[in-house]
Amino acid sequence: MRIIRDYQFVAEEDRGASAAIGNFDGVHLGHRSVIDLARDAGQGAPLGVMTFEPHPREFFAPDAPPFRLTSAETRAHRLEKIGVERLYELPFNATLSSLTPEEFARDVIHEGLGLKHVVVGADFCFGKGRAGSAEDLVTLGKRLGFGVSIAPLLKGEGGQVSSTAIRKALSDGRPRDAAAMLGHWHRIDGPVIGGAQRGRDLGFPTANMSIDGLHPPKFGVYAVLVDVLDGPHKGNYMGAASIGVRPMFGKNRANIETHLFDFSGDLYGTPLSVGLIDFLRPEWKFESLEALVAQIDADCQQCREILAKL
Repeated sequence: MRIIRDYQFVAEEDRGASAAIGNFDGVHLGHRSVIDLARDAGQGAPLGVMTFEPHPREFFAPDAPPFRLTSAETRAHRLEKIGVERLYELPFNATLSSLTPEEFARDVIHEGLGLKHVVVGADFCFGKGRAGSAEDLVTLGKRLGFGVSIAPLLKGEGGQVSSTAIRKALSDGRPRDAAAMLGHWHRIDGPVIGGAQRGRDLGFPTANMSIDGLHPPKFGVYAVLVDVLDGPHKGNYMGAASIGVRPMFGKNRANIETHLFDFSGDLYGTPLSVGLIDFLRPEWKFESLEALVAQIDADCQQCREILAKL
């Protein structure tokens, strides 16, 4: 997959794609239905996705609480896995946000990227002040010479599939409901960072990862599937993870700490992907380290039982 980050300087081989447009946070089943339409409409053209970095919400409200389901790197990886050939990851800045709907259609879609066809969701808005609608884009496409399809909103058993609904499921400690909308386990990706090594001292060494910038799932203990993505220990593992601020040890920055079952080795700096399967319990503050160790042991046993049934 090729990543293009400037619509004003585009190589000829990166023009002429059929592209889905949106933020694609989480790359959920609704997003995939839009991308599938772009694949079908392209009739052999390269399959593309146009998205924005940072997310427009981050640009307009930089001090708002983290809300993203995936980082830009994780999103790109997932898009590549489903067959996207051109990722137009455009910088969302003052210049781009000031374009009118007509300027966006003309300068970015038509003249800049030279897209053959674009697909957007039924609730798509674009241009300064979100003034343009999906129907407006159809009209502009006819005038400028590119095709436009509008994808209907996808509904699941629990209602509309959306990044907002997935965030709600994760906040409630319902990772399986989130997975039903995503089409895959919700994963937290990133390198293993240094920690206080308390887990090792307690007999349960953990791989610590940051969750900065991401929507935090409900704090507590989870049964997880872990992919070690590189290095001598590359492979798939089962485990137990704790997400939160570790109240037993004072005030701490929220993170995720994962204990890999039946594993021995050094993972510092290694990229991991931790998939949330089931929520076991919230974070607790224990009266003693002995009580904490006993609970961790019980948590790990429960996680093994859950994961053995997958």
